[in-house]
Amino acid sequence: MYNYPLGMIVVNDVLPQNSATQMPTVTVSTCSLPYRDDDTSLAGVLYWSSTPAPGVLLVHGGAGLDQHARDQAHRYAELGYTVLACDMYGDGVRGDREKILECLTTLRDDPALLVRRATAGLTALSECPEATGDAVAIGFCFGGMVCLALARSGANLAAAVSIHGSLATSAPARPGGVKARILVCHGARDPHVPLTDVTAFAEEMNRADADWQLIMYGRAVHGFTHAQAVSGATPGVAYDRSADLHSFAATKALLAETLPIGGGRSLPR
Repeated sequence: MYNYPLGMIVVNDVLPQNSATQMPTVTVSTCSLPYRDDDTSLAGVLYWSSTPAPGVLLVHGGAGLDQHARDQAHRYAELGYTVLACDMYGDGVRGDREKILECLTTLRDDPALLVRRATAGLTALSECPEATGDAVAIGFCFGGMVCLALARSGANLAAAVSIHGSLATSAPARPGGVKARILVCHGARDPHVPLTDVTAFAEEMNRADADWQLIMYGRAVHGFTHAQAVSGATPGVAYDRSADLHSFAATKALLAETLPIGGGRSLPR
């Protein structure tokens, strides 16, 4: 299975926002949203505008529900969607590097638990009056792996988006079992997700007869949406403005097709 670079486990919840990605289009409200997965207490953050809208489950990276995840959730809420930045780790983990690594490893190594934990977030989102209709799951790094696991499990999603996430799995999709449209945005020079994983993923999706697309960004390595990533500080991890903006545009296009805002009709598959 994929091993996340420890340098991406940033236990600092005040990270600078990339000014190039700020799009002040609508007024966004936020609130904490506590929910549970069995006996685990979780605390997400809900982002919404003035009227109920299709829902987006935003899944954080390996560091947990940090400022990067919150900025990304706000980014999509500005488009008019109701976004839940979910919590995959639970209370008492935020800011504790050892607990974060323990949670990440436990979830990564137990696909059934990983899917159950993410499904708890989907359920919490669906129960919000601010969210309507189907949902899309969007994840970064670890969160990308989570979104693909949801899709592989047959979760009732309109789409699943993985942005610089892991593609390998021990629980591959079954033929005909993927309901969601899938978008993968991948750095062509990502050393943590080798081309063999990319090829294996493509073969898996074809066997499953999934509706999928994969976009590779030349020059981009791992973590290319992390504006705070200092080039060279962590091997194989760097911000790439072009890949960031292009992956956002690709995700926006998929959202417009699957969950149009304002009562529009989704495009046929």
